[in-house]
Amino acid sequence: MQQAQMSGHYEGELRTKLTHIASQSTVLTDAPKDNQGKGEQFSPTDLVCAALGSCMMTIIGIASHTHGFNVQDTDYQITKVMQASPRKIIKIKVEFFFKHAYTAHHRTIIEHAARTCPVALSLDPAIEQEIVFHDLGTIES
Repeated sequence: MQQAQMSGHYEGELRTKLTHIASQSTVLTDAPKDNQGKGEQFSPTDLVCAALGSCMMTIIGIASHTHGFNVQDTDYQITKVMQASPRKIIKIKVEFFFKHAYTAHHRTIIEHAARTCPVALSLDPAIEQEIVFHDLGTIES
């Protein structure tokens, strides 16, 4: 079983500082403006959604490397939908904007990689995950 360690520190005024122990990289979070915060940094729920998009793109990248095709310069956009009461994420939409055309086989690999990334598999099934693949044109094998 693999483990990663992170630490956190409450800075005050609804801000936290997170540290990835191995790399010492840090991330700040703020409560959003609509929940008493400054909204100057990612909120914790923003990070959940960003983690989903980043994980999907990372696993797509690994799959493309393994199967010998290019996903370089792919952009993606993440939209978070919150429920008011109780306050929670109810939907995450991830849209991918590809710069290359792919074979039908590569398209299947890309879609499978996105849908089976570790974050996607870890989220509560009650959170709707909408995944949209733009410009994923198909070329003949």
